[in-house]
Amino acid sequence: MRFASLGSGSAGNALLVEVNRTTVMLDCGFSIKETAARLARLNVEPEGISGIVVTHEHDDHAGGVFKFAAKYQIPVWLTYGTHKMVSRYMPNQHHLQLNIIDSHCAFAVDDVEVHPYPVPHDAREPIQCLFSDGNLKLGVLTDVGRSTPHIEEKLSNCHALVLECNHDANMLKTGPYSWPLKQRVGGELGHLENSDAALLLSKLNHQQLQHVVAAHLSAKNNTPQLARSALAKVLGCEDDFIGIADQALGFDWRTI
Repeated sequence: MRFASLGSGSAGNALLVEVNRTTVMLDCGFSIKETAARLARLNVEPEGISGIVVTHEHDDHAGGVFKFAAKYQIPVWLTYGTHKMVSRYMPNQHHLQLNIIDSHCAFAVDDVEVHPYPVPHDAREPIQCLFSDGNLKLGVLTDVGRSTPHIEEKLSNCHALVLECNHDANMLKTGPYSWPLKQRVGGELGHLENSDAALLLSKLNHQQLQHVVAAHLSAKNNTPQLARSALAKVLGCEDDFIGIADQALGFDWRTI
């Protein structure tokens, strides 16, 4: 089982999870051309994508999903609430295979088990996901305003974790965003701050973790070093153990 990122941040997101010959994409916030170019960096052909799971309707996660899926005939999984909010992204004529999911019910995309779970975020019915091959587990959590006991239960005992470290509280407070945007980003339906991400990590059973990647970093309100330091302190590891999901480059394949 392995995973990689095409890019992570407010300008676009997409994550790949591969088990055997099955490759699932989580979100796609890039154009068809840009997605194909980013896949090529990871030696993946668009035709090799087995399915796309959509976490929520915001542009940076869902903006490219449906045109890409229509072009390459890729099935899509999303909640009912997200489905109600994505009509603006749909191509004019399409024969998309859309699968409506329950945010509490696991499903399979060929060899990849997908375990969605609901999260607090300012979207209609947002989810995040745990991926498994039946043995190993990858937990993904971004676009979340705060942790919950259910989130912590889902992410405990993972072998790899992609965890939002969106902003540093002081940088957000003194940064260039307008006051309403600062309130949104830092609110309980916004994005996870470094110290809150670290607190969440501290509540997990993380003895099996082989990879931890900080994701969805703000370009204006955070730095990779601040995110790394916050998470490394919890794990008692060197800062370099913590990976960074970059906006431009994502991150290369990591094998569990």
